[in-house]
Amino acid sequence: MPGKVILDHITIRSPETSQEYFDYYSFRWQMLRQPWGVEKGSEQDELEDDAFHRIALHHDDIIACGRLHFSEPATAQIRYMAVSEDFQQQGIGKLILLSLEDIAKKNQANKLILNARESAIGFYEKQGYKIITETHTLFNTIKHFKMERCI
Repeated sequence: MPGKVILDHITIRSPETSQEYFDYYSFRWQMLRQPWGVEKGSEQDELEDDAFHRIALHHDDIIACGRLHFSEPATAQIRYMAVSEDFQQQGIGKLILLSLEDIAKKNQANKLILNARESAIGFYEKQGYKIITETHTLFNTIKHFKMERCI
């Protein structure tokens, strides 16, 4: 299957079933919204059907996720990146990011953009992304910075 990576019981791929999509959105909410008391449903937006989704599975459990959509014909945006705390610092976020970047390249993107949480800036800088500007503060506490990388 294209876009599938297996590394020490870790599989990177798109969700394939309705149950996997349900679990994927639940994971996104648990990681990116629930800690700030934000209701379910806030982990999705109007671009879901036009986006490329990736999950990292450890056996059958989702342990990481990310999404890519095109904001312009040659510009893709990465959103909703998250790695379960138990699996951070093991290269899984990088595998998700590389998978999304590969999709962007195959679809003729020449630039990737994202809005990184302040705590994730170091991760993205290690992958070649540069800060462009501070953008917004989510939930009145989480500063975000626009970052980009030419590919």
